[in-house]
Amino acid sequence: MTGDLFPERIETERLSLTRLSHEHVDLFAFYRICSADEGIEEVTRYMPWGPHSTVKETAEFVDGCQKRWDDGEGATYAIRPKEGEEGDGEIAGACGLTLDWDRRSADLGLWLRKRFWGRGYSGERAAAMIDLAFERLDLELVSVTHHVENGKSRSAIERYVEAHGGKREGTLRNWVPYGEEVADEVRYSISREEYERTD
Repeated sequence: MTGDLFPERIETERLSLTRLSHEHVDLFAFYRICSADEGIEEVTRYMPWGPHSTVKETAEFVDGCQKRWDDGEGATYAIRPKEGEEGDGEIAGACGLTLDWDRRSADLGLWLRKRFWGRGYSGERAAAMIDLAFERLDLELVSVTHHVENGKSRSAIERYVEAHGGKREGTLRNWVPYGEEVADEVRYSISREEYERTD
C-alpha cells in the first residue's frame, strides 16, 4: 500500500511533523539523539526501547519506520519546533500512528527529548494525529497507552484524551516488555463519535 495514504508533512501551530525516513532525517544526528542525548535514560525509562547502542540500530529503526509507512501499517514523524520556538528546526522527538485496519483503529505513540518536555507539544501533536486518524483515514477509534508508573505521560494523555471526548479504559496487566520486565500499561481511547461531539 503506497501513495498518498499519509501526508509527508503536517503543520501545527508550533510544530512541523515530517515523515521519519532516511530522506528527511540525518541518520548520524538522529543516532546521537537516540543514544547519548542529555536525559536519554530518563526519556526511555518508560519506553519499550532503550538508548541506541550503534548507528546500525538507529538505521534499522528508521528502516522499520519506512517499511511500515510503505506498507500502510503506520506513520512515524520527526517532530521539529517551528521558527520562534526554542530549538526551532531541531528534532525534538518522534510521534506517529500504528494502524489496525481490520479494527479501523490506530494507536498513538510519542517520545520527546527531555529539553522539550513541559511545552505542551504532546497535546499539540496528539490533536494532529487524531485529526489524521478520523478525518483523513476514516478510522473509528484512536487509542493510547502509557507505562503504569509514568506519571508525566499520564498527565499529558489525560488532558488531550479528555479534550477530544475520550476516556480511560483501564489497566492492561502484564502487557508490554520493557527490557527484562513485562509491565502493566494504562489504556485510553477516543471514538469517532466522541471526537465528532468535541470537534
